[in-house]
Amino acid sequence: MYNMLKHAHSGLRWLLLAALIYAIIKGFQSWRSGKAFSKPSALIGLIITHIQLIIGLLLYFVFSPLVSFEEGFMKNDITRFYTMEHFVTMILAIVLITIGYSRGKRKTDSTAAGKAVFVFYLIGLVLILLGIPWPFRGLGAGWF
Repeated sequence: MYNMLKHAHSGLRWLLLAALIYAIIKGFQSWRSGKAFSKPSALIGLIITHIQLIIGLLLYFVFSPLVSFEEGFMKNDITRFYTMEHFVTMILAIVLITIGYSRGKRKTDSTAAGKAVFVFYLIGLVLILLGIPWPFRGLGAGWF
């Protein structure tokens, strides 16, 4: 079960990144040109983000051997990353993306809605990119 969830979580990140980039582009276009705001693009990004959250929480609390709260876990780079850094960074990103979608949905003006989604989704995307265990960071993760 652990391997299946780990690969799903890792592979789904590519859909998440694509959906967030698409929503950011649509939000920017709406904000800068006054085009009608595309709520479905922001909603797809939000849905995939929350699916990642659910899989990640299952991994974090139930299945992952990389998460540990034993004494001295902060001394091991990999355990510290998965137990603290990855978890906190991703939760912050998901909160920001959720706030961005909520604000964008409530705005009646397309320009304001696009700006809200653009700003919050962009900050969330940057946090996600910083929190992903990319293979070049030496944290034991692969591209998929």
